[in-house]
Amino acid sequence: MQRYVALGASDACAYLMGTMKYLFFDIECSVVSKTVAKICAFGYCLTDEKFQILEKEDLLINPQGGFHLTDRKGTQGLVLPYEYSSFKKYPTFLEKADKIYALLQDPDTLVAGHATMNDVKYLNFESKRFGLPSFVFNFADTQFIYMNRKGEFSRQFGLGIIAQELGVEFIAHRAVDDAYATMKIAEAMCKEEGISLPKLLEKYQIRMGRIENYEITQNTSAALVAYKQEQEKKKEEREKARAEFHVFVDREKRRRAKEGKLKNKRVCFSHPVELELPLSKRLLKEAFAQAAFFTSRAEECDMYVCYETEGGPRLKSVIERKATIFTPEQFEEYLRG
Repeated sequence: MQRYVALGASDACAYLMGTMKYLFFDIECSVVSKTVAKICAFGYCLTDEKFQILEKEDLLINPQGGFHLTDRKGTQGLVLPYEYSSFKKYPTFLEKADKIYALLQDPDTLVAGHATMNDVKYLNFESKRFGLPSFVFNFADTQFIYMNRKGEFSRQFGLGIIAQELGVEFIAHRAVDDAYATMKIAEAMCKEEGISLPKLLEKYQIRMGRIENYEITQNTSAALVAYKQEQEKKKEEREKARAEFHVFVDREKRRRAKEGKLKNKRVCFSHPVELELPLSKRLLKEAFAQAAFFTSRAEECDMYVCYETEGGPRLKSVIERKATIFTPEQFEEYLRG
């Protein structure tokens, strides 16, 4: 096969000069694991800078193996909108490689997908499986662009959710249909901002992902970096507060009263309550004054203090134990009653 070479730079600035095309793509696989992904469909939508479609096709590929489809939890049940038995008659990835490499590595084309990192990983696996050269291209991600526009990095957004919010008609079907929906989402975001796709990336200071030498770097942005720094700062503050709380526990338990209304009762605080140091220290001190024991193991407590909005496995274990559950206000009232 030909050894295509991508000439693009590592960010959107490389695309701000001259005419160009946009390639939106989506991939379906017959099987995916940590080290293997057998591609069975490469859907793409190639447009000009005004999102006018130049090509739109679903390249169906013989994955040379059975279909073993699972969801994120590893449960069988995902169904692709294709007749599986017909895939044996289609070309293999090796036979379609020249076209796929040419589409993705055209230096005048900006490549994009939705949650693109996954699809690029699949391409990487297949190039290794067939002994092909590494793909070399930059890629944008419409999901990541959307997250930057919303300033929301704590969760991911599915193609259907974004399409609904932007008023894009979307019916999950073939890979080419997902590629088309991705294109329409990019078009909708550009229209709302009144700028081109490269300018949209530049506005939100997004550096595109890249694959080269079989190594993949993710999309990133100034906003994501700031978010991660803020999350790390909050984590450090939580760890510091938790350590301070447990030092306080060790000190105050030595002063625990021998008699009181909580004698022989084990009290536990939820993690969010523990981290509110003025509150947790006050409640714990009053509990010790009533002869309570403190435990950090929710499954062993008799009384559990948490906020009404909390959930999770610790609260579940408390409920299963049939321990008494208080809000901080209720517990304080109980102690002073």
